Amino acid sequence: MSEINGLPAHVLFVHIIVVLVPLTALLVILCALWPAARRGLVWPTVILAAVIAALTPITINAGEWLIDLKGNPTPILSEHAARGEWMSYFSAALLVVAIAILVLHVRERRQDTRRVLTRTVVAIAALAVGISSMIQVYRVGDAGSQSVWGGQIARLKKANGT
Repeated sequence: MSEINGLPAHVLFVHIIVVLVPLTALLVILCALWPAARRGLVWPTVILAAVIAALTPITINAGEWLIDLKGNPTPILSEHAARGEWMSYFSAALLVVAIAILVLHVRERRQDTRRVLTRTVVAIAALAVGISSMIQVYRVGDAGSQSVWGGQIARLKKANGT
């Protein structure tokens, strides 16, 4: 899918990623650290993580189409593309950790034993993956914004005398 209503699909999909990755990362961290939240939020968290894992490669492919259409990418656009390709790994990691939290949740419901070591490992993984995913979304978005808008605001201000 390369266009939606005449607009590049990448531009539309990327907004979904920019919203859902940080939201899912925060939910993953919350579910890993707070058992009461896990009870009500684990399933929506896994579903959001699965949506992100499916939508990220689609967004990347739509971006590659857009770069091919534009031709001769600038260095910052190439950097944006390289950073964006890494998002597949971050999205997959969010899904893996969300599933681990779900497994932990199901096991704790079936047995009254508290799995302190398992909960600790899952919490550390959730923090690492969640925080790094939010940072990576920022890095990808910053490079993408710079590739589109870099320098234009200064030129517009100068042209308008502000």
